[in-house]
Amino acid sequence: MNTAPLKNPALSASSGDSGESIQALASLLKNRGLTISVAESCTGGLLASMLTELAGSSAYFVAGVVAYANPAKTAFLGVPPDLIERNGAVSAEVAAAMAEGILRKTGSDLALSITGIAGPDGGTTEKPVGTVYLGLADCNGSSAKLLQLSGSRNNIRILSATSAMEWAIHHLATAPNKLKR
Repeated sequence: MNTAPLKNPALSASSGDSGESIQALASLLKNRGLTISVAESCTGGLLASMLTELAGSSAYFVAGVVAYANPAKTAFLGVPPDLIERNGAVSAEVAAAMAEGILRKTGSDLALSITGIAGPDGGTTEKPVGTVYLGLADCNGSSAKLLQLSGSRNNIRILSATSAMEWAIHHLATAPNKLKR
């Protein structure tokens, strides 16, 4: 697993809206004949909702799972309970495992995951409100990115989902053509 902080996590907040990201990602997926699935926690299905906003999204969107509680992450995505216990549900390791799990369960070509603390409560000194990890998986492996966001609960959720789409766009633009499973 490759884990690195996202270079500019506030990109979507400062330069564009989620509609542009939805259009760009949908076009990339359709043009390459690829499919995507998502596993979400703190965004509660927002990413899946955004990805299915366009007519014809069934050409690229396979499935979305909202696994808010830790037992759901294990039951629906196969995240090992000891991984959650060791690292916490909000961690790079769990984000990557969530993406791997939804990829494995659905057979899609690409998978995204989001786990974090949207607030206004639930933050700690080590993981304050706005701490979000994104996961991405494909046939070449998985990786995770850390976002440190601020703002309202709704703003954190929107930024998380939009940042996940922007990461997928960048990944598809730079990934080898051999992503089709």
